[in-house]
Amino acid sequence: MGWFFVFLAAGFEIAGVVGLKSFSQSKSVKNALLFFGGFGLAFVFLYLSFLYLQVSVAYAVWIGIGTAAAVLINMIFFGESKSTVRIISLIIIVAGVTGLKAVS
Repeated sequence: MGWFFVFLAAGFEIAGVVGLKSFSQSKSVKNALLFFGGFGLAFVFLYLSFLYLQVSVAYAVWIGIGTAAAVLINMIFFGESKSTVRIISLIIIVAGVTGLKAVS
């Protein structure tokens, strides 16, 4: 159940990141709801995951998933750099998160 909450939290964090980017470009109620609602629900589900998992592992996996997804989304939809070093760094993040999940 704890991992389910971590993945839900990561999904809502991704929504919050998209909302943040959209809100910075266009101040609308929809973008504000996506931004604040996404991050708010992310913290709720992250907190719930702490009831089942070690805080250090759950938090690190949540941050890793959110960071990797945010980078990919910004590369694909918002035109951010797709440099080789950036992609390699992203792979390292994913490997680290996978390693933490595998040993917990």
